[in-house]
Amino acid sequence: MSKDSGKGSEAADAAHQQSHDDDAALGELGYRPELKRTLGNFHTFAAGISYISILTGTFQLFYFGVSFGGPAYWWSWPMVFVGQLMVALCFCELAARFPIAGSVYNWAKQLGGPHVGWLGGWMMLTATMVSLAAVALAYQITLPQISDTFQFIGDGSGTTDAAANAVLLGAVLILFTTLVNAFGVKLMAQINSAGVMIELIAAVALIVMLAAHITRGPSAITETGGLGHGQNLGYFGAFLTASLASAYVMYGFDTASSLGEESLDPSRNAPRAILRALVFSFLLGGLILLFALLAVPDLHAKELSVDGLQYVVLSTLGSTIGEIVLWCVVVAITVCALAVQAAGIRLAFAMARDNCLPAASLLAKVSPRFKTPVLPAIIIGLVGVGILVININQPQIFSVITSIAIIMIYVAYLLVTTPMLIRRLRGQWQPAEGKFSLGKFGLPINILAVLWGAAMSLNLAWPRAEVYNATGAQHWYLRWGAFVFIGIVACGGFAYYWFVQRHKAGVLAEHRFEAPDPTSPPSPPAS
Repeated sequence: MSKDSGKGSEAADAAHQQSHDDDAALGELGYRPELKRTLGNFHTFAAGISYISILTGTFQLFYFGVSFGGPAYWWSWPMVFVGQLMVALCFCELAARFPIAGSVYNWAKQLGGPHVGWLGGWMMLTATMVSLAAVALAYQITLPQISDTFQFIGDGSGTTDAAANAVLLGAVLILFTTLVNAFGVKLMAQINSAGVMIELIAAVALIVMLAAHITRGPSAITETGGLGHGQNLGYFGAFLTASLASAYVMYGFDTASSLGEESLDPSRNAPRAILRALVFSFLLGGLILLFALLAVPDLHAKELSVDGLQYVVLSTLGSTIGEIVLWCVVVAITVCALAVQAAGIRLAFAMARDNCLPAASLLAKVSPRFKTPVLPAIIIGLVGVGILVININQPQIFSVITSIAIIMIYVAYLLVTTPMLIRRLRGQWQPAEGKFSLGKFGLPINILAVLWGAAMSLNLAWPRAEVYNATGAQHWYLRWGAFVFIGIVACGGFAYYWFVQRHKAGVLAEHRFEAPDPTSPPSPPAS
């Protein structure tokens, strides 16, 4: 036997032992290992960073930030990063201690009990399905700018042409992500990792090219454009509105831990993946936004508030390079949708395994061939397409629901960080021994995470006409849509759980871990 083959055998044995240890850790939480462990370090990192998806978020929302905050809106990016970093650090401790699918649901359940866990999971699951549809709509923002060929419905000049075409393009994307996710985590991870590599290379290249075309100094990001004049809070009020553009992007890093049952050594790899995904996204996204503002030919061009970053790229870098960058954005949108749906599938699987959803045994069934829950992939895909259809004639209502979905994710995060803080204050929280730990900084970081989550949730939900009722006749139910919709989803969903599902809740027998009988004879070794 050669040395290389010997080393290969040792590596395989080590991987097998690690997988065995990971499954044993899952068994301690009461679950039988069913999903296939094939994901390594980069796969989990890629899952987190593709959910955040810097190219998708910055290209989709840059116009919004500039419209309401001017170039100075850029400062909301580091502000949101610091706040979300506090949340991510808390999640790192949880990922190290509870490396399990459906992270937010299971963490909330472990920290706050089954009722808090169900509400957190329900809010996150609902928001994920809406987020999938919202990400799919980003195709319409980018593809027709590459070529008119992608405007399949009308020529784009009709009142409903863009909305109807967005539904068509989005439905095709969701069909693709549903098929990939249904065919197993390995295929999903391979496509996702390749897409992330393209996105990272494109982001770095875009930063370099924009930096080479800088036409003004950094003082540009202190310009407010006179926005906020006449408001009660002045520019600060305008800045809070513009900050939604950053808040809408920098979330979803928990996806890196939601694949815990399909990852090798997740208690060590998931915390690293969470932090790397958030930090990389902050650095790359921040530089793209900064250099875009410093390089655009006219900082006061009206196209900046209409076409956003796409206008900056095409006007600064030229049509050829600009179109190449936009194709990379299309790749980023694709893998973002893939990651969003993958996270939703694991969440639905985790809740169904605990018999916390209708038809739980079917939703929690793992395909013996693909080793993935197929039915949740199909249902989430169908719901995503259904939500898209709302956009055909009611684009304003759709934008309201999309905004609310982001709030629900922030609220779901609060349902993890708040009970975690309560446990810390009671002296009941203990990080995993020898794994990621915040040590003496745990309490102040946890306090900041809760304060940040509550403040940003309120900021996101504030009944601003420019966000929730931007056009047409003013309706109170649109202005207060966040409170009304979230109240209906939370109260209606929890009422169903309280009166129907909680009496059935408990790990389904086919998914429950059964400790081996110590009196039974050991299995004979394999020949």
